[in-house]
Amino acid sequence: MQYYGHKINKTARVFSKKLNNVLSPMGLYSSQWGILMCLHYRSTLTQVQISNYLDVEAPTITRTLTRLEEMGWVIRAEGEDKRERYVSLSPQAQAKFPEWLDAAIQLEKAALRDIPEEDLATFNRILQKMNDNLNNLQLAESESEQDSPIS
Repeated sequence: MQYYGHKINKTARVFSKKLNNVLSPMGLYSSQWGILMCLHYRSTLTQVQISNYLDVEAPTITRTLTRLEEMGWVIRAEGEDKRERYVSLSPQAQAKFPEWLDAAIQLEKAALRDIPEEDLATFNRILQKMNDNLNNLQLAESESEQDSPIS
């Protein structure tokens, strides 16, 4: 049996470690980069939307956003509901973003070296299908929990 989840997790850890090596001289880490990239491409989001998109627990996102705000990379503003916080990139982060993106792209190019485009297209389809299967599994699990007489 192949342990695909283990292999994906191991590869993600290696990639994150290498990304940290590339970004840390610029004052960033991979967990922060994920949030900054999300905000760059999706504009202003709530903390909940960021948490859902990255599939990271809300307290972890809150801590990371606090650090990014202290560094001057994000701006948080209250929403109409005082519990809701909107987050966007600061002008300083917008100016710095191309440098961060270039570093991440160079690492990705190195990781993908000598892999044919058709293999990458297959890889993307497989990852999407795995994500869909896992998300549907979560949905099925939560539905069965709701049907449980113990709830």
